Amino acid sequence: MKARPSFPAKLPPAGGQTAASLSPKAAPVHPHPAAGLVARNGLPSPMPGRSSPVSARPVSSGLGLDSSAVRARMVAKLAEQGVQDLWVLQAMGQVERHRFVETALAGQAYEDTSLPIGLGQTISKPNVVARMIELLRQDAPGKLGRVLEIGTGCGYQAALLSLVASEVYSIERLRGLHEKAKKNLLPFRLPNVHLLLGDGMLGFPKGAPYAGIISAAGGDDVPLAWLDQLAVGARLVAPTVTASGHQALVVIRKTATGFDRQVLEAVHFVPLKSGIA
Repeated sequence: MKARPSFPAKLPPAGGQTAASLSPKAAPVHPHPAAGLVARNGLPSPMPGRSSPVSARPVSSGLGLDSSAVRARMVAKLAEQGVQDLWVLQAMGQVERHRFVETALAGQAYEDTSLPIGLGQTISKPNVVARMIELLRQDAPGKLGRVLEIGTGCGYQAALLSLVASEVYSIERLRGLHEKAKKNLLPFRLPNVHLLLGDGMLGFPKGAPYAGIISAAGGDDVPLAWLDQLAVGARLVAPTVTASGHQALVVIRKTATGFDRQVLEAVHFVPLKSGIA
C-alpha cells in the first residue's frame, strides 16, 4: 500500500472548529465502469497500479440512463472547450456528479450548468470546476500535495480534488452543507478527504503550507490568511471582485519574493462570508 503523507490524517479541532474525516476503513475498492473508457482515451490513472478510490458501489441513480456514458460525453465536451489537463479530465470522468445534487435534478447533473444545493448555494458548472482545478494544477507533473478548499458545498469538488491531490482539507461555514457533504461523500470512501466546519476566511493554519488553495466563494480581495498558508511555488485560485465591481477568476502564485497575480475571465460565485452559520 502506498505510504500516507506524513501530515496527520486527523487534525485536532482548531479555534472551535470541528473536523470530520471520512472513514478510512473502506470496503475493497472496485473499479468504476467508466475507468476503462477513460483509460482507452489515453488518460492517466490518478493512482498508478490501483483502481480509483472514487468508486462507490453502483446503486440506482434515478437517471434512467448509463451515467458513465453521460460522463464520458461531458468529459469530451470539456476537452472541446479547452480543458487539457489529463488528470482533471480523468477525475471529471470518474466522479458521479448526479450523486451530489437533489434527486429531482439528477437528469441535469451532466449538463454544463450550475444547480441549487440548498441554503442559497449552488454546485458550479462542470466547465468552471474543471477550469479552476486545471489552473490550480498548472505545471504540476503529477499529483499535487496537500490542498485547501474554501467552501465544501455539496462535496463534489472535494471528491474531484481527492484524485489530483494527496490530501484535501475542505472548509464549510454552513453547518447544513457541511453535514450534507459528509453524507454525500461517505459512500465514496475517500481517506484523503477531511471536512472542516469553520470560517473559511481564516483558512486552516494547522495544515499549512498548502500546495494549492481553491475557493468556491468570492470576496472583495483574497484574505491574507490564505496567502500566508500558501507554500512557495503554489497557486491560489479564487473568484475576486475587481476594480470594475465585477467578479473575475484570479490566480495568485506565491514566489520566494512575493506574489504573481493574474486576472482571468469573469465569473459569478456566491459571496465570501465569515463566521459559522
